[in-house]
Amino acid sequence: MNILLEKWGLIQDGIPFLTDKWHWAAVYLLVAVWQSMGWGTILYLAAISSISGELYEAAMIDGANRWQRMWHITLPGMRSTIVTLLILSLGRIMGSNLERLTAFDNALVRDFQYQLAIYVYQFGLKSQHFSLATAANLFQSTIGLILVLISDRIAKALGENGLL
Repeated sequence: MNILLEKWGLIQDGIPFLTDKWHWAAVYLLVAVWQSMGWGTILYLAAISSISGELYEAAMIDGANRWQRMWHITLPGMRSTIVTLLILSLGRIMGSNLERLTAFDNALVRDFQYQLAIYVYQFGLKSQHFSLATAANLFQSTIGLILVLISDRIAKALGENGLL
């Protein structure tokens, strides 16, 4: 990436993507978004394809432009899928990906990248304190369950079906 940016004349010195903590965090988040983008795209495309084409045709006859069709037909037609994926994403908010953390691990950002998954691995599994690892993962799962239940109730209060 640095070579491309230098060739295009955007930077002169390289950007420390994996050695500066804030650049590391941006790369970590971008990789997480990229990793989950495919599954989300499939689900959103399925939701869009379930919307009747007659609605779009009637809106075009009524004079709706592209943005109006998106705002008044596509988004309301996808609302249940958006709410469901948001609720499920909130359940994973406490989770961290040990594989991604170890792939991006280096000594310069180790104190910044320390997350629950690393704690469970180092002090629970590697040190053979299995009860500690179980308790930490149980805590993580409990917080995720609480967030899912709260967001489900909020969705139902706003008129959506929710999960349960």
